[in-house]
Amino acid sequence: MHIKNDKEIAIMREAGKRLAEVVAILESEVAAGVSGAHLDEIAEREIYARHSVPAFKGYDAGGPTPFPGTICFSLNEEVVHGIPTEDKLISAGDLVKIDIGLVYKKMYADMARTFMVGDVSADAQKITEVTRASYNKGVARIKDGATLEDFARAAQSVAETEGCGVVKNLVGHGIGYELHEDPQIPNFFIKGMHNFTFKKGMVIAIEPMINLGTSETTLDSDGWTYRSSDGSLSAHWENTMLVTEKGTEILTQV
Repeated sequence: MHIKNDKEIAIMREAGKRLAEVVAILESEVAAGVSGAHLDEIAEREIYARHSVPAFKGYDAGGPTPFPGTICFSLNEEVVHGIPTEDKLISAGDLVKIDIGLVYKKMYADMARTFMVGDVSADAQKITEVTRASYNKGVARIKDGATLEDFARAAQSVAETEGCGVVKNLVGHGIGYELHEDPQIPNFFIKGMHNFTFKKGMVIAIEPMINLGTSETTLDSDGWTYRSSDGSLSAHWENTMLVTEKGTEILTQV
C-alpha cells in the first residue's frame, strides 16, 4: 500500500472535487426517459472540461473487451459495471447506479451513487437506505490504526441485520496513481480473512454493494454487467477518502 504525501493528497483532493462536480451535474439529469448514452456523453464532456480524463473508458479488466463508457450505468437488479447505451432508458421507479472515475494530473478519483427516480417501491427505498447506512457505519470505524475487520464487520452488520446480502466478489480498494491499488477492502469479514491496519495517509475507495436478497451475483455475456443472482434490487455507494489520525476526509465532495 502506498502512503500519499502532501503533494499527492492535494492533487487527489482536487481530483475528487472535480469528480463530485460532474456527479452533481449527472444527478440533475437523471430522469425517466433519459438514456445511459446521454448521461455518458455529459459525463465525458464535463470531465474533459475540468482538464481531466475519464478513468473507466478503455479500462481493461481482462474481459472480452475494454469498458466502452465513461460511466458505469446500472439499473435496478444490476449491481455494477452496466454499460451506458442509447437503448438503455431510465423508467419511473428505477434505481439508477452511476459509478464514475477520472484522472487528474496522473492521479485517480472514484465515486458511485444510487439515485431513486420518482416514486419508488418500498423495497427500492429500503435497499438504498441500507446501503447508505452500511457505508456510514463502516466508514465511521476507519482511522489511523483501525483494522479491516473494524470496518468490514460494521458495514456487514448493517446489511445482514436487515436481511440483505453483502456482495462478496466485488470490493473497495486503494487508489492513487492507479484506479485499483492495494489493499482490497471487502465490505464483509469472515474468520481466516487477511486483515490489515489502516494508516494515516492512505487513500481508499470505500464502496458497499448490497442486494435486497442474495449476496450472489451473475455476470452478463457482455463481460461487464454484474446483477443479483435472484433478481433482487441492488444499491451502491462509494467515495474516495483519505485516512487521517482521527477518521477520514471525503475527497469526492465539492
